[in-house]
Amino acid sequence: MDKRTHLQSTGNPPSVALQAWLDEEQAIMARLDAGAGPGVARPEQVAGRSGLELMQAMLRGELPYPPIARTLDFMLISVEEGRAIFQGRPGPAHLNPMGGVHGGWFATLLDSALGCAVHTSLPPGRGYTTAELSVNLVKGLTPSVPRVRAEGRVLHCGRQLATADARLVGADGTLYAHATTTCLVFELPPAR
Repeated sequence: MDKRTHLQSTGNPPSVALQAWLDEEQAIMARLDAGAGPGVARPEQVAGRSGLELMQAMLRGELPYPPIARTLDFMLISVEEGRAIFQGRPGPAHLNPMGGVHGGWFATLLDSALGCAVHTSLPPGRGYTTAELSVNLVKGLTPSVPRVRAEGRVLHCGRQLATADARLVGADGTLYAHATTTCLVFELPPAR
């Protein structure tokens, strides 16, 4: 999507869209840091909750968010049934030797959106893991791009397998990458 198409589709110029992204990020980060902060949820915090309920509790700050979000400077922005959006800031710590953002940063951000989209479709007592991840980088990314968003959407969620796709875009609508995943779905061990 070019800038003119983005303006027509959203009604906002890219600078307004970026400011809205930054404002939303600031409000969510304040809530997360005032809540549980980074960490891993305990089994008793997870027991009896659907994947969507867990993700919503994380966004409210009731459950810890994954520490990798701090390491790679990205965060969960929103979730709904079958959908998850992450936002990230590519920085100097994510550069490859040629000065572009490392493909692993793209892949991790997209994998997070894909996996969490799948997670929102799971009932209590079910878990998932990525079995296959395919990432297509279509445009280079540098720290001059202040934020990007990865939006993951579930295509299929069955008893044993789930599939999803995702797009990584800038606030101006530029597509930087797209990805697909296949996740294994399984029963979680009972909480003790």
